[in-house]
Amino acid sequence: MDSRSFPNPYPDYSGDASSFLTANGQLTPDFVNRLNYKIRELLQHMEHGLRSADPRDFTVYTGWSGIALLYLHLSEVSGDPSYLQKAKEYISRSLQLLNRQDVTFLCGDAGPCAVASVIFYRLGYAQEADDCINRVLQMHPTVIKQDSRLPDELLFGRMGYLYALLFINKYFGGEKIPLGYIQEVCNVVIKSGENMAAHRRIQNQSPLMYEWYGEHYVGPAHGLAGIYYYLMQAACNVSSEKIRSLVRPSVDYVNQLRFPSGNYPPCIGDKRDLLVHWCHGAPGVFYMFIQAYKIFQEERYLSAAAQCTDVSWHRGLLKKGYGICHGAAGNAYCFLAMYNLTHDLKYLYRACKFAEWCLDYGKHGCRTPDTPYSLFEGMAGTIYFLVDLLDPTKAKFPAFEI
Repeated sequence: MDSRSFPNPYPDYSGDASSFLTANGQLTPDFVNRLNYKIRELLQHMEHGLRSADPRDFTVYTGWSGIALLYLHLSEVSGDPSYLQKAKEYISRSLQLLNRQDVTFLCGDAGPCAVASVIFYRLGYAQEADDCINRVLQMHPTVIKQDSRLPDELLFGRMGYLYALLFINKYFGGEKIPLGYIQEVCNVVIKSGENMAAHRRIQNQSPLMYEWYGEHYVGPAHGLAGIYYYLMQAACNVSSEKIRSLVRPSVDYVNQLRFPSGNYPPCIGDKRDLLVHWCHGAPGVFYMFIQAYKIFQEERYLSAAAQCTDVSWHRGLLKKGYGICHGAAGNAYCFLAMYNLTHDLKYLYRACKFAEWCLDYGKHGCRTPDTPYSLFEGMAGTIYFLVDLLDPTKAKFPAFEI
């Protein structure tokens, strides 16, 4: 069970977090200085390493757009305009490489266009920003075509396109993307889920069901937890009746897939309790439960979310590395989300301890990712997490959490 993670060497929270936190729950000046020093150091390493990165990878997930998103985030947090200029350099490179095949935020054209629209908007290039948004909207007819072969999941499917729309509205405020576009995507995803549940004859257990490459994935990257998480978002405006009758029992179905350890399988029917990642396992399924708790205010959803954070705490220091998709930084984001929901200092303490692990980047004998400097697999994601920890009440898992 534990062959993929290091034993957590840290004591859990016992009421004293003075090495990280002041009496009123603020990060201590010393810890802030340690974070800032490491952020600067890792940025220098990342920039050097990117010289050998794949020049054709434009994606948010592993390519230039992910680096642009990191620098956009740095500019938002620090107010330093030089970071925004760096973001523009990287996103401009991405825009020249788009392939017009995939439509998602993380792995397709929609992400680079959405990120570019915000960067151009921040720099005062209104026409360029609108052009990028129009490129995203041109993908819409393909996405809402019911009989297309497009999946519904986040990395390569409709939810990945939906996130691009939500991302634009988040940064522009209001309805830069009209609500009708968002509702159309949600409607076709719901219809697709109903059709799959009926085809598999499990609609009495889970009224919505989805698959990717013939498997019913559970985690947010390819599966159910990510789809249900977005359908419950207020910004998607799914009717309360559909959330109650379709989404809620589907969430409950996922809940009963839990292993005795508190973890979740990567796919329905997989009995191996191995993966504790954002993409597969409890740290990612967590977000579905906290959203269900926010809507339904039932303690069982909060309890399920808390169990997910415990799994992440005990098994989340991964031998795969420090990244956000399958690494310590990504697993720590559930602590930050739980802290912002409950204001329990235990969760902020846990996030700080995982950050402490990341401050020793490269010293634990972790494997080197395929794209070691990228946002989702590599160093850029770790930097993003450390930056978020500087202002934990605003922390959001990048390119996923609303």
